[in-house]
Amino acid sequence: QVQLVESGGGLVQAGGSLRLSCAASGSIFSINAMGWYRQAPGKQRELVATITSGGSTNYADSVKGRFTISRDNAKNTVYLQMNSLKAEDTAVYYCNAFISGGGSYYYIEYWGQGTQVTVSS
Repeated sequence: QVQLVESGGGLVQAGGSLRLSCAASGSIFSINAMGWYRQAPGKQRELVATITSGGSTNYADSVKGRFTISRDNAKNTVYLQMNSLKAEDTAVYYCNAFISGGGSYYYIEYWGQGTQVTVSS
């Protein structure tokens, strides 16, 4: 019933910027933590950034100072602003969220299908 849909991926030159969005839809009562992960070919999925319901953030060392995670609770959406992109940022980016429904605070983890980000020079 609940679905996460990413958007904003694409091709960009090294040094450029992209903003990813992930909107949750369906039967939603409350959303707890949200985050972004990425997976490059031949590599394991890794955490990029997370944000709590209160707005506290955490970033992977490789993206600190370049990426910013934010959320709009009214729109059930999480964003990832990516600046100064590098070739090593090329990956499929996935959003995730812990979501409750049915008028309770029983949280279930959901994942989006992913969006491709390719950085070239």
